[in-house]
Amino acid sequence: MRRFLLFGLCILLLTATQAFASEEILKLPELIREALKNNPEILAAEARANGSLHKIPQALSLADPMVMVGYENEGTDSLYNFGGETKGMPADSRWMFSLSQMFPYPGKLALKGEMATRDMENLKAMADATRLATEVRVKELYQDLFLAYTNIDLLKDLAALLARVEDAALARYAAGMAPQQEVLMAQTEKYMLIEREKMERQKVESLKAMLNASLGRDALAPLGRPEKLQTVIKPYRLEELVKLSHDRYPMIIARKKMVSAAEAKVLMAKKEYYPDFTLGTSYFARSSQFPDMWNLTATINVPLFYKTKQREGVLEAEMALLEAKRSVESVKLMTSSALRDNYSMLNTAENLLALYRDGLIPKAYQGFELALSGYVAGKIEAINVIGSLKSLIDYEFLSWRQFTDREKAAARLDGLAAITDYGVDAK
Repeated sequence: MRRFLLFGLCILLLTATQAFASEEILKLPELIREALKNNPEILAAEARANGSLHKIPQALSLADPMVMVGYENEGTDSLYNFGGETKGMPADSRWMFSLSQMFPYPGKLALKGEMATRDMENLKAMADATRLATEVRVKELYQDLFLAYTNIDLLKDLAALLARVEDAALARYAAGMAPQQEVLMAQTEKYMLIEREKMERQKVESLKAMLNASLGRDALAPLGRPEKLQTVIKPYRLEELVKLSHDRYPMIIARKKMVSAAEAKVLMAKKEYYPDFTLGTSYFARSSQFPDMWNLTATINVPLFYKTKQREGVLEAEMALLEAKRSVESVKLMTSSALRDNYSMLNTAENLLALYRDGLIPKAYQGFELALSGYVAGKIEAINVIGSLKSLIDYEFLSWRQFTDREKAAARLDGLAAITDYGVDAK
């Protein structure tokens, strides 16, 4: 009965694996282009940046002109004299019409336009940063999904090796050369592989949901299996990556635009020491007994309270400029730190991958075959065979983990240095 149950579980595992193998093959470049086109965060960032373009002409425009219409009466009895000798408007009453326009001190409008332009450039750089972050995230999810599928394939291969151990234990048990406990030990290990396979399948579903979100698809949309990338690790040099990052990384560019905007705000705050002026003209329509009148006026605001207003405004703007400059340095330091971390991670993963594939895994396979032969011959115990197989399993999984860690570290290095082949196509 136990053998029948184990056989059924193996058939289910094989059927599910074949179903996975028949899935559509995912290609990373196509996924990245789709994400850059449809990702909601990118679309929102682009809309925000495009909307900021319309702030520039608003900032460069004058304030709305003011129009006034009024009536001035000579008494409080009525607007018009309907019962007296003189009907209509009283002699000293009049209609008043005026038009005025405020003009800021020369240079203020240009500075407002510059501030709006720098804010727009900052938002565009932030949109570029969102595109770059999305590209890196798609690459990381792609590698994690590839690892999950690879682990499922490994579990199938390792289950076949474990079946050899189980068959040997059953043969020895049937011949009275081994206790039943050795058979149960091998079968328990098989159940543990089945448990691990189910966990990997659940991970596949979670990763597909996250990848669909990055692609702008519905979470339940079907998604295939990643292909194994024939990647060639670029000959990175940390110093070159740091220089590229400081020159091209969108987050640093965005902070630099904030510095430019803050500099314009300092100049604008200093301009507030100078008054604005308003030009106006009025027309007074009086009764027929007097001629109509008109006038021209010029009004300026007097910055009388400059010590508590304009001067404090300048100090505030200067502190904002200092904050923006410190922010640039902070992002540069964090970026350099992240570059060094991922550079070390890539090199370590590369070395460990070579260690596993060229040394530990071949030796583990050799050790397993020798242990299995010795167990069949009755020279060693089953626990030694299972121990050698578990070591082989661990090395195989760790090997592919290092492979994906290397690829993800390379993707993050590209992102931090703004190295991409897809950004232009997505715009």
